[in-house]
Amino acid sequence: MKRNIAIILAGGVGSRLGLSTPKQFFKVAGKMVVEHTVDAFESNPHIDEIAIVSNPFYISDFESIIIKNGWKKVKKILKGGQERYHSSLSAIKAYEGGDVNLIFHDAVRPLVSQRILNDVIKALETYSAIDVAMPATDTIIEVNGDFISQIPDRSKLKRGQTPQAFHIDTISRAYDNALKDEKFKVTDDCGVVVKYLPEVPVYVVMGEESNMKLTYKEDTYLLDKFFQLRKSELNEVPLEESLLKNKVAVIFGGSYGIGQHIGRLLAEKGSKVHCFSRSMNGVDVGNKEQVAEALQRVAKENDKIDYIINTAGLLNKEPLMSSDYQTICNAVNTNYMGTVNVALEAYPYLKETKGKLIFFTSSSYTRGRAFYSIYSSTKAAIVNFVQAIAQEWEPFGITVNCINPERTKTPMRVKNFGTEPDDTLLSAEKVALTTIQSLISEFTGQVIDVKRNEV
Repeated sequence: MKRNIAIILAGGVGSRLGLSTPKQFFKVAGKMVVEHTVDAFESNPHIDEIAIVSNPFYISDFESIIIKNGWKKVKKILKGGQERYHSSLSAIKAYEGGDVNLIFHDAVRPLVSQRILNDVIKALETYSAIDVAMPATDTIIEVNGDFISQIPDRSKLKRGQTPQAFHIDTISRAYDNALKDEKFKVTDDCGVVVKYLPEVPVYVVMGEESNMKLTYKEDTYLLDKFFQLRKSELNEVPLEESLLKNKVAVIFGGSYGIGQHIGRLLAEKGSKVHCFSRSMNGVDVGNKEQVAEALQRVAKENDKIDYIINTAGLLNKEPLMSSDYQTICNAVNTNYMGTVNVALEAYPYLKETKGKLIFFTSSSYTRGRAFYSIYSSTKAAIVNFVQAIAQEWEPFGITVNCINPERTKTPMRVKNFGTEPDDTLLSAEKVALTTIQSLISEFTGQVIDVKRNEV
C-alpha cells in the first residue's frame, strides 16, 4: 500500500496580505495559520508523513515550531523556490523513487476538514490525480481589454482549492514533460497534469467554503470568524479501556441525562467517576464554594483529577418579557457563571495532571432565537469562554473543548417540548460517546458537533 505524504506548501512571503512576515505565520485562534494546517494532517490517521516546504530564510523558524508543537509526523523541512512549482518540485525530488502518494496543500488553508482529507485519500485508491473544488457561484466572464468577449457556462466551472494529490510517478512525469516546454507557465499542480499528461483523468473531490485561502487583508476577518464557528470532527476513536482505566473523572450535572450517560460509560471503561448535582448531593455549579468543596473531596480521595465535565444547564423556553427576573438570574448563574466557576476551580487540578475540561453548548449559540434569548446568549458565551481559556491554558497542557449536540432526548428537553418522536432527536448515549472520544483526543479550544446523521 502506498504511503500518504502530506506536503505543506509554506514558501510564500505574504506580499498581497501586506504583513511584515509571511502570511503562514499570521496568528488566528491562538496559533499561527500554518500550525492549524499541520494539526489537521497530523491528526488524520491516513496521513503517514508530513513535509513542510519553506522559504530558506524561515527554516529555523519552522524547526522551532515543530519542536514546540511536538508533531510526530513532520519528518522533513524542504527548501522552496521563487515560484510555487519550485516548491512542488522540491517535494517530488525528495520522495522520488518511493511508493508514495503526495498530497499538496497550501499552508494558508488552515480549515481543511477531515472529510476532505479522507475523501481525497480514498479517491487515490482509484485515480492517480485528485483536485478539490467548489462550484462557481458568481457569473464568470472572459474579457478582451475592458469588454466581455464571452461568458462560459457556469455549470461547468468550479473554484479550485487544495489539497491536490497524486501518485508520485504521475506528478513526476507531468513535471518532466512540463520542464521541456520553454513556455511553461502554470499556477497549480493539477494544471501541470491536465496540460502535460492529458490522458490522465483528474478526479474532483467536493471542497468546502470554509477551506479558504488567506490571501488578502480582508481574508483575515473571514478566517477569524470561520475559526470562531469552527466545528471539529472526531475521527473514529476506539474507546480502549487502557486509555480510560483509573482516570479520575468529575461530572457536574451527572444525576440524569447526558451527564448520567457519560458517567456510566466512563465507569464501564474503568474510570473512577464522581458525579455532582443539586438533586443528587446539593452541589450547584452557580455556587463557587460548592464547586471548590466537591473537587477538594475528589482530589483528597484519589490524589488527582484527570477529567472535569460540566453538563449542568437550565433552559426556560419563553419570551424575555414573560420571564421572571429570578428565573433569568438562575439561568445565567447556572449556564454561564457555572461554567466560569468550574473552570476556575478545575485549573489547579488539571494543571497537575495535564487534564481535560469539557463544557456543553447548544446549536442555538450561532444565532439568537425568539424564546431562547437567555439560553442562546449564555451558550454563545460558553463557546467564546472555551476558546479563550483553551488558548490561555494550552501552555500548561490542559485541553478545553465544547460539545455541541443537536436536539437531544433529555429530561430538560421533555420538560420544555413535551414528547417528540425518537427518530427526530439525538440519544444521550451518542452524545456521551462523542464526549468521551473528545477526552482521548488532542483537540483544544474546539466546538465538537454531534449530529443524528453521523455514522
